Amino acid sequence: MEVNYVTILACGVLAMILGAIWYGPLFGKRWMTIVGATDMDKAAREKMKKSAGKLYLVQFLLVLFQVWVLAFYIKGWEEASGVTNALWIWAAFVMPTIAACSMWNNDAKKIAWSRFLIQGGYQLILFILFGLILGLWG
Repeated sequence: MEVNYVTILACGVLAMILGAIWYGPLFGKRWMTIVGATDMDKAAREKMKKSAGKLYLVQFLLVLFQVWVLAFYIKGWEEASGVTNALWIWAAFVMPTIAACSMWNNDAKKIAWSRFLIQGGYQLILFILFGLILGLWG
């Protein structure tokens, strides 16, 4: 089985762009409240920004690995579309993992639900896009 590595790279870039929009203008203020970043002083924010580059690189590499595995999964289950495959993976592995992280972190119920909906929603949209792209060009 072969996969299209250009498509995998494109999905990785797409994930970073969607993440910047999702955790920026769409849900950034709420997300910063959830993770407790709104109370940081200016020096702490600057320190966080300086270390973010390495974290973005690690996140990008993890997404590339994720898309690479998803591409092989989609290729292997030819009876289902790329989107159907991606939704099954999201529903069976991604969403329960995010739910567990949200439930077991001792946050207030409202914060836990917000965390779950923001992270789960991002991953749902991302996996739908991955499934579309990998199904068509993967």
